[in-house]
Amino acid sequence: MKNTIKLFFIVFLSLVFLTKAYSAGEKTELLTTDWSFKGFFGKFDRGSLQRGYQVYTEVCASCHSMKYLSYRNLAEEGGPEFTEEQAKLIASNFEVQDGPNSDGEMFTRPAKLSDKFAQPYSNVEEAKISNGGAYPPDMSVLVKARSGGADYIYSLLLGYEDPPEGMILDDGVYYNKYMYGNKIKMPKQLYDDLVTYNDGTPATPEQMAKDVVTFMAWSAEPHLEARHKIGFRALVYLFILTILVYFSMKKIWSRIESEV
Repeated sequence: MKNTIKLFFIVFLSLVFLTKAYSAGEKTELLTTDWSFKGFFGKFDRGSLQRGYQVYTEVCASCHSMKYLSYRNLAEEGGPEFTEEQAKLIASNFEVQDGPNSDGEMFTRPAKLSDKFAQPYSNVEEAKISNGGAYPPDMSVLVKARSGGADYIYSLLLGYEDPPEGMILDDGVYYNKYMYGNKIKMPKQLYDDLVTYNDGTPATPEQMAKDVVTFMAWSAEPHLEARHKIGFRALVYLFILTILVYFSMKKIWSRIESEV
């Protein structure tokens, strides 16, 4: 019985070791860049957020939704911080369904600040049919939903390559060295000068990937800057409180020792 348990234990450890070794060998190191929002004092780059919204609108929005964002969020503190007039103008370029009207019919109208971002498809089945059976995920919280976060999505957008020799891909499937399984149904999206940035920033694939991922990181955590400010103030308060308590206790104990 003891020998059986010992053998089972040895086999179990061997399998664990081999699995970890295999995973380590297969893992591709993700690309990274200087994310301004990383770290305790991190905050979003306003220019990058505004450019990222432009990339999302002109490149991504035809397939991917951002259903948790409203147009008013574009003008809020801590985000892209467009002016209210700019946000209203942006919203007016999209149409949303409303109703019913007095005749009991649904109708479309220009979007307002209070409206959610316009959706590219009316339902999941329509989205699948339009994308070869694959459902384009909502991008609102995608940075939080994927292991590797911003680095993973940044790498994925830049990871398209010709497949290795001997690998055969089905029609509508593309090779991406950062995608799980290295196969993805979304074709390469970012090319030089695909968009024309309003601020004159060169639109390289790396720059567009960085900007749109920054915008996605904000959409996933729109109150990040406010949270960092609260955390910093809390630490300052606790630091001052600690000093006050230390000197108060020191004074109290000095009196007790003198009386003794």
